[in-house]
Amino acid sequence: MPIKPPIDNAKLDRIVAEARRNAEQRELGYRERALKMYPWICGRCAREFTRTNLQELTVHHRNHDHDFNPPDGSNWELLCVYCHDNEHSRHIDHVRGGVMEVEDAPAATGNPFADLKAMMERGKKA
Repeated sequence: MPIKPPIDNAKLDRIVAEARRNAEQRELGYRERALKMYPWICGRCAREFTRTNLQELTVHHRNHDHDFNPPDGSNWELLCVYCHDNEHSRHIDHVRGGVMEVEDAPAATGNPFADLKAMMERGKKA
């Protein structure tokens, strides 16, 4: 039977202390502060989150400045990854001058059903 090496309690203590320090540092981050401050619900689609899917809930900066993190959380909102992605896409469109307005779009000239009756008739004959 192999002999197990003795447990290095000092090393374990260092690992646990480091893990606690890292957790405290993370808690100082805006995501952890926002998750403590707000309910775990997407601000757009109202999807609710639990610990099992919390990684899909993100913190969105309302003014799009990730360096502006007031302690009251007024620049944050919790959004699911889908709504967050949509919000950033909309912002990019806005910054680039927006997408083409519906009124400015050229009128559709093609008719996808133009030959439908003839195609149906050919199908009946076969």
